[in-house]
Amino acid sequence: MITDRTTLARFLIEERRRHPGSSGELNALILDVALACKAISGRIASGALSDILGKAGAENVQGEQQQKLDLLANDIVLRATEWGGQVAGMVSEELAEPYVLPAAFPRGKYLLAFDPLDGSSNIDVNVSVGSIFSILRAPTPGADPSAADFLQPGVQQVAAGYAIYGPSTLLVLSVGRGVHGFTLDPELGEFFWTHPDITVPTSTSEFAVNSSNRRFWERPVGRYIDECLAGVAGPRRKDFNMRWVASLVAEAHRILTRGGVFLYPRDTKTPDMRGRLRLLYEANPIAFLVEQAGGLATTGRMPVLDVQPTDLHQRVGFIFGCREEVERIVRYHHEPGDADDASYPLYGLRGLYRAAT
Repeated sequence: MITDRTTLARFLIEERRRHPGSSGELNALILDVALACKAISGRIASGALSDILGKAGAENVQGEQQQKLDLLANDIVLRATEWGGQVAGMVSEELAEPYVLPAAFPRGKYLLAFDPLDGSSNIDVNVSVGSIFSILRAPTPGADPSAADFLQPGVQQVAAGYAIYGPSTLLVLSVGRGVHGFTLDPELGEFFWTHPDITVPTSTSEFAVNSSNRRFWERPVGRYIDECLAGVAGPRRKDFNMRWVASLVAEAHRILTRGGVFLYPRDTKTPDMRGRLRLLYEANPIAFLVEQAGGLATTGRMPVLDVQPTDLHQRVGFIFGCREEVERIVRYHHEPGDADDASYPLYGLRGLYRAAT
């Protein structure tokens, strides 16, 4: 029965009761973000019927082609959260600089960083996409924040989450006490608590990586993938399956649901880039969720949540998932001869080039 289910609002109220001094502003902000996710879900579901598919004819700050839905989703999140007095400012993948709230709206005590539509390259082929968000405390509540105010390590996040728009729409959330999933009932327009206490399994036989970048990988990553591919005859003594959706939210949701490890590591394809995924509004919120669920998240060299941001759109290598697998990958990065070697050969550890060195 619907009356027996816990709504997102009720869940947040019960969490707030654990902190009698709480003002309720965080709850209100999360509910505004959830409202934005409902609106985005509806627009995605309408697809070509609403003429919202295809490119927008512009590029974002990272030089990537924006989709129509990228811009629409970005505007939906801004409009849903700017007015309530909970946020002081926002940053987004689609905006070069922090978003300044309209003068008529009060400034709150939180900062919101978000990717309005992760995996947007999958929109036109009807593959799952999502929205990612991170909530931080504003250093100066009530005032317009500077760009530097957003440059906080992920460990300082107050809450984080994502919505995944698939066969059903789910909002996955952590406020620092575990990870919980809420399924949208499209008839009632309400999120209901359906996935309590999500936990990442400690071990797995699945990995997700874009193998087309293999020739650019660092040696520790190549070593790890080679060992997985060797199967029962190799050092891991078991077979692995590979997955790759090209949507961070979809990859994260699969790993939170049934385990696995995701690798989008630093590589040599573009030497001046320290990784591919954005720290503030992609890696940090996903890392927060994964570690709240018992998994690990790393750049390969250090915990993602400990990275001190230096730029709003900073990129990092990102590896996360089951604890045992991530610990192994980190160990490979720190073994002598591997830690600083960014010249992993094309054919892998057992290839001709490796044998000749």
